[in-house]
Amino acid sequence: MPEAAVIRDALTRRVALAREKAPENVHGPALPYLLGEMLSPLEPLRRRFRAPFELPRSANPRVVMLLPGFGTHPFRMRYMAEQLERAGHKVKRWGLGFNLGPTEENFALLEKRLKQIHGRYGQDVVLVGWSLGGVFAREIAKRNPDLVAKVITMGSPFSGTPYANNAWRIYHLVTGHSVEQPPVAADMAAKPPVETVALWSPRDGIVSPRSSCGRAGERDRAIALRCTHLGFANSAEAIEAVARELERA
Repeated sequence: MPEAAVIRDALTRRVALAREKAPENVHGPALPYLLGEMLSPLEPLRRRFRAPFELPRSANPRVVMLLPGFGTHPFRMRYMAEQLERAGHKVKRWGLGFNLGPTEENFALLEKRLKQIHGRYGQDVVLVGWSLGGVFAREIAKRNPDLVAKVITMGSPFSGTPYANNAWRIYHLVTGHSVEQPPVAADMAAKPPVETVALWSPRDGIVSPRSSCGRAGERDRAIALRCTHLGFANSAEAIEAVARELERA
């Protein structure tokens, strides 16, 4: 088949996926919360008019891997990384660039990256995943529990229906597969065999709080914050919550 025809068929399939209907009575956060996400890009500007933010020096420095959300680059978590580094932690990127969805190849590369970091520092790694990055973190921890000290998810849709968010159409369009049929073997709701903490927010405009909070047995603890979904990556509240969990690791 000519290359142009292959591309056309792929685009047609992705558009068809994006136009599918969500299951009845399933929806993401309400419109006011979604609109609230639009103010999140102003956070760096707002920060200039606030008192300097600084975490206390860690009494228990950890090795941390940050996993970005769907469609984002590790650069979006740079501010969090800088603050955790200043507190004394070793913070590493996940090594995959933009998060464009799960594949077995991505999982293999991420496992290799985890093993490299663990071997270099001789310490179990704390995985901190934002949104879809947290789903990656949970699955990688299930495959490599001997390398992971703890999993911290931030607004990650691991519980309930994968349609309970306002991003599934974009996910279908970008990845070319359904949120119900990822090209990897995964049981997203199953808790990893390491301590797993879910940070969630009732103000999340992208992922349903029920999905990111989870049920008993799907995570060890759930902690409510007041930030937006995008704010998990760089708000002082979220960074302080992650830092507290690192002290407990």
